[in-house]
Amino acid sequence: MILILGGTSDSINICNKLNEMNLPYMVSVTTEYGRDIAKKATDNVFLGKLTIEDMISLIKEKNITQIIDATHPYATIVSSNAIECSKISNIDYVRFERESLIKQIDYDNVYVVEDIEEACKIASERGNNIFIGTGSKNLDKYIELIKGKKLIARVLPTSDVLKSCEELGLNADNIIAMKGPFSEEINIATYRQYDVDLLITKESGIAGGFLEKINACKALNIPAVIITRKQIDYPKVINRIEDIEKIV
Repeated sequence: MILILGGTSDSINICNKLNEMNLPYMVSVTTEYGRDIAKKATDNVFLGKLTIEDMISLIKEKNITQIIDATHPYATIVSSNAIECSKISNIDYVRFERESLIKQIDYDNVYVVEDIEEACKIASERGNNIFIGTGSKNLDKYIELIKGKKLIARVLPTSDVLKSCEELGLNADNIIAMKGPFSEEINIATYRQYDVDLLITKESGIAGGFLEKINACKALNIPAVIITRKQIDYPKVINRIEDIEKIV
């Protein structure tokens, strides 16, 4: 049995590939939204946050022989725990990692930073209507660190996400509830509609519509602040869905 650590569109593509190969697997997700997505590919879905102890128990209970980690590139704690569990349980660990697209950026007005704190510092100095293109996670940090500016956050249109935004003090003027990824044209229209003068985004991949966000900034000459991924020493990494056939 293969354990897929999911919650991303990449994880669903992996599920579909395993379905084609007729291989047994289960998917672990941490949100109801992630579960709903995973259910499109399989009914064998576990919902909940797994500690190292929980994951080891699940590995034993389900006779897991391999972990395929397809979590979000910024979910580093989950990945680190999975690597540790694979060592303790003596099973194979494979990281599915979206390839970095930073080298493909053809735009000079870009700031590449290592964390939210640095991103907020630059945004506070250079922006007034700041577009948060990183989703709903860590919105509390942006609100805490960026004072006296208007924040526009694009988030998933689910009730729990919208409720969390409202609890942070954001209202309809600050929230765009839409499911991506988005084309360059939609991003341009959105930036114009909200008079955005700076973007904060993460170094996501093709599935996250990363280059479309940056190219929209280029079209409007808006500075973009990119928070890079934290580097983890993964035991094994693949970048393409086709590579699944080589590792299972």
